[in-house]
Amino acid sequence: MREVWCRRNTRPLLVVALAPTLLLLMASGVVLLGAGFAAGVLAGLAVAGFLTLAGLWLWFRWHPLLGYEAGSLLCWLNGARPIRVPIEVVEGFLLGQGPSYLPGKAPARLDTNTLVIRLAERAAEWEQVETNSRLAGWCGHYVTIRGTWSEPLTLALVNRLNQRLYDVTHPPPTAGVAS
Repeated sequence: MREVWCRRNTRPLLVVALAPTLLLLMASGVVLLGAGFAAGVLAGLAVAGFLTLAGLWLWFRWHPLLGYEAGSLLCWLNGARPIRVPIEVVEGFLLGQGPSYLPGKAPARLDTNTLVIRLAERAAEWEQVETNSRLAGWCGHYVTIRGTWSEPLTLALVNRLNQRLYDVTHPPPTAGVAS
């Protein structure tokens, strides 16, 4: 069973929701004016927009940024398939700050919180992995996830991630069976 550790930022979907909402309002106005065919076209476009939005929302929910499953940290940082990092390679999570890389005149000056994942140096194969550079950077045993595209990155989230990491890497001892 997959466990979600860090979700994607769903706030941009609110902006995307404006287009189908406006189309639906326009369709309602056209119905009031008596133009049935135009209202039907606008309503159809609005329904298509809402279905697309629902699909995006479900994709965001099913593909979080970080998850855990069967001894692996799942990192969705470059597409629909997660990068499966053995959990014993993950040393901890840190809260950082870095450029947001948002489009605009001076994107490097806009800072955002980052989530930094520290990986063990002994695992040479995890030193550098290609990722979508808008979501994260992965270099030198550090994975830096930009807060622009994740749920709000707070100290409480980092503490929760470190606690979950500890829980999955240090299972409780099993009681011995008395003979």
